[in-house]
Amino acid sequence: MEIIETSEAPAAIGPYSQAVRNGGLVWTSGQIPLSPETGEITGKDIAAQTRQVIDNLAAALRAAGSGLPWVIKTTCYLTDMKDFDAFNRVYGEYFTGKPARSTLAVRELPRGALVEIEALAQAPAAGSFSEG
Repeated sequence: MEIIETSEAPAAIGPYSQAVRNGGLVWTSGQIPLSPETGEITGKDIAAQTRQVIDNLAAALRAAGSGLPWVIKTTCYLTDMKDFDAFNRVYGEYFTGKPARSTLAVRELPRGALVEIEALAQAPAAGSFSEG
């Protein structure tokens, strides 16, 4: 098992890794809309926060030799299901391969975030991956 850490994604705010790679799979920890540079929440609305969360996920996946096109499954947490449609619009821009997904309403997320996403992805063999 390989612990994945990158400065392109926010540092963990607890005793966990940004991601873990084991064989051909990568599991990311849940990402919230923290700026990698400041560690503060980015964006006031669900669309802006979702973009930051997915950018953070993409950075952790890249560090593990994977990327958004290789995501198999996501688990998404929203603090308000009224944000579901706006969340879906942004999510659909990034996850064009339509991985499996669960979306749950939660009462609260760390640091007052509106959204958190974790992912399971393939880590393709060296030289076979292109995120573009």
